[in-house]
Amino acid sequence: MTKVSPGSQKSYIFRLDADQGQIIWESKKLRIIPIENIKELRSGPDARYYRQQFQLALECEDRWITIIYILDGQYKTLHLIASTKDNFQLWDITLRKLYAIRQELMTGLRNEEMRHALWVRQCWKSSDHKSDQKLSFEEVERLCKRLNINTSQDDLMRLFKQANSQRSDFLNFPDFQKFVKLLKARPELDLLYKKLSSKNGGKFTFAVFEAFMRDCQKACPSSLSQEELRTIFLRYAKRSEAKAATTPTSPSLPSSPSDGGDDIVLSLDAFTAFLISSDNSAFTDQHGRIYQDMTRPLCDYFISSSHNTYLVGHQLVGDSTIEGYIRALLQGCRSVELDIYDGDNEPMVFHGKTLTSKVRVREICEAISKYAFVTSPYPVIISAEVHCSVSQQNMLVSIMHDVFKEALVSAPMGEHPKIDKLPSPEELKGKVLLKAKNLYVSERERIRTKEVVVDTESSSTETSTSDSDIAQDVRGELRRAKTQNIETIKELKEEFRKARNVFNRVRGHHQVPEKSVTTALVGAATATSTAIAEPPIKSDKQDTKVKMSAALVALLVYTVGVKCRGINKKETYAPEHVFSLSENTANKIMKQGMMDLIKHNKDHLVRIYPKGLRLNSTNYLPHRYWAAGAQLVALNWQTFDLGTMINHAMFQRNGRAGYILKPEALRLPDKGVLARRTPHHLDVTIISAQQLPRPKDSTGHEIIGRNIVDPYVEVSIFTPDWTHFSFPSPSSGSSSPLLSPSGSNGSGTPRAITARTSSVKNNGFNPIWQESLRLSFECAANLLDLVFVRFTVLRDGENDGEPIAVYCVNLASLAMGYRHLPLHDSQLCQYLFSTLFVKCSLQDG
Repeated sequence: MTKVSPGSQKSYIFRLDADQGQIIWESKKLRIIPIENIKELRSGPDARYYRQQFQLALECEDRWITIIYILDGQYKTLHLIASTKDNFQLWDITLRKLYAIRQELMTGLRNEEMRHALWVRQCWKSSDHKSDQKLSFEEVERLCKRLNINTSQDDLMRLFKQANSQRSDFLNFPDFQKFVKLLKARPELDLLYKKLSSKNGGKFTFAVFEAFMRDCQKACPSSLSQEELRTIFLRYAKRSEAKAATTPTSPSLPSSPSDGGDDIVLSLDAFTAFLISSDNSAFTDQHGRIYQDMTRPLCDYFISSSHNTYLVGHQLVGDSTIEGYIRALLQGCRSVELDIYDGDNEPMVFHGKTLTSKVRVREICEAISKYAFVTSPYPVIISAEVHCSVSQQNMLVSIMHDVFKEALVSAPMGEHPKIDKLPSPEELKGKVLLKAKNLYVSERERIRTKEVVVDTESSSTETSTSDSDIAQDVRGELRRAKTQNIETIKELKEEFRKARNVFNRVRGHHQVPEKSVTTALVGAATATSTAIAEPPIKSDKQDTKVKMSAALVALLVYTVGVKCRGINKKETYAPEHVFSLSENTANKIMKQGMMDLIKHNKDHLVRIYPKGLRLNSTNYLPHRYWAAGAQLVALNWQTFDLGTMINHAMFQRNGRAGYILKPEALRLPDKGVLARRTPHHLDVTIISAQQLPRPKDSTGHEIIGRNIVDPYVEVSIFTPDWTHFSFPSPSSGSSSPLLSPSGSNGSGTPRAITARTSSVKNNGFNPIWQESLRLSFECAANLLDLVFVRFTVLRDGENDGEPIAVYCVNLASLAMGYRHLPLHDSQLCQYLFSTLFVKCSLQDG
């Protein structure tokens, strides 16, 4: 097939290895794409955008395949043109089937037998270098080292001989399967099984299973009835050997275990299969259904939101592309951002006052239209900063009508044009809403002095902020950092150093004048900074003519951008009025009056966006602003950091609909609910890990050169800073004794409480810890939905390296008891075979 890249087209031989789950080809190096790393497959017309970008003929379209994948921590694309239509069909159908199987296997923990079979086949094929269908002891030894198992040669030989049924000097495939079973033995499950069944004379009957589910797994009767428990038990149980020889298997259990059910037992293998199945998922929303009430006003939901969606990299020189929209929408994002400027012939999207590339508005709208409702049926909000002329504003409106058609909201729903409250996600199913600043509303509003004034839709440029204000803002950031953490100072200095280097390189290649470079840097720094000002009130004679298209105004129905004139009893906003706050301004408002902001957000939408100093597209921690009731908390989705991880954990819930119903405490009028601050303890026993992965390099190969790792597990709890709720702590005790050194000290930053295990020496494959940790924290108004838990598997002795694996979950969605956590890499791609076995229990303090 022909590999297409910018400026070149080269033919290579591509192979699809179904056993190892890999696409393989050789250019200068042997390159591999693991199928589980693929994020999306596009072919034919679906990949037309790329064909047009490469300016290739239409005749290539029906043989075109684009593979989008993540490797070495980055999104990558592979564009292929098959030699014939038959070759294309073979590749397209086979690859999609293999991809679908892997995606199904990675949807939580299910199909364990198939997962195990795939892993065994993968290990066998990667170890059988001679392709002679047999493995020598030396090949098995090399495999164990590759799997991070550093057992003694004597122990390994003992397992080899135990599995070797032919008593030869090699293992055939059936013998290798036995060897793998011995290698993956779970002594910790054996102990648990014996402990539970010992209460019933060694028999694991339904009575034992029910007690285990009620007492250990906290399965209350309201969530799982006895009949439902029986159904689950029967799914894994089998009759005892003696009974099975004389009595045919019954399709259902007796009405109670005492009525003859004692001969139906769970074997150790069956119990293990249950523990790792989706019936025992660690994630309570594992069923993947939309279960929340979706008929409440939009302001009652947290809405998955993206900032500068068109960027897939740096804020100053990154590429603008439709790819950011496709990735975000396929992950359930419901609010995307466009910065729109005049183009030569039509409106263009790019980051103002920077050197980012440009993309046509029409191309972005077509991508949004195509992918908006693939993952979720609920409305998409386009947050637009419109900087273009009236003529191109009219062109923008025409493009949106042309592309979105009836899906575009252009008038209030129903018979009454007056908007008393916002519609619900259910009412807006399949709709696209435009949010932009209505300049006519803004011009009519008088700005009061000595108030926080925020210019809505200003996450790209704010001309009201002077350079000296920015310099003062930077100095303030540095002063605050010095009192909090010296590392932050280094990060800020590094950000500006990188920015200078980037612009110097750009200037060297494109001869950009010094002045424009300075302007771009200052413009970017101003980009998401807040305009805090006391502008003079103009007289009516001084008013300038508002340059805004009437057609564009007509599209602003339920999401009308306005300035924030303050949040107090003097100011009133219509239900459809939305204002945007940079994180700095939101922090100031929350410090001055958290309860006022919470009250405002009960009836109105508010958008929060990252400050302009985040030049490398880093993120804040979103649960800080969710605690204030803010709905549209926008993040840089192209960056995989803790903020992204928390956002991902939040919106995995409710069927990945992109809308999460806010907790009652943030919706109800009773402010007293928020006064309750209660202490809690999360008790976690880290038991063991299974098949921990090895890191891979940029070509897809496992990195073998490293020594056998000594893994340990770190557990962290992240809570908002409840001090802004302006209520005293309960008399039983203040929050400070519960904080670790990384916790908040009233600075307004979210709290982090962390504990870790010891390291297990020389076993990076299936280590056993059996260590108990206790993490104590406070929660206001029982807002466990805003508390997040992260489990991180790390290498001892590597403080700055990538973690081996992570799992982050909302505490309200973390099932208690014995659970297998599905592990992910730092880009939140789930590992196909890796899990962490834990026991969790939440206690009141």
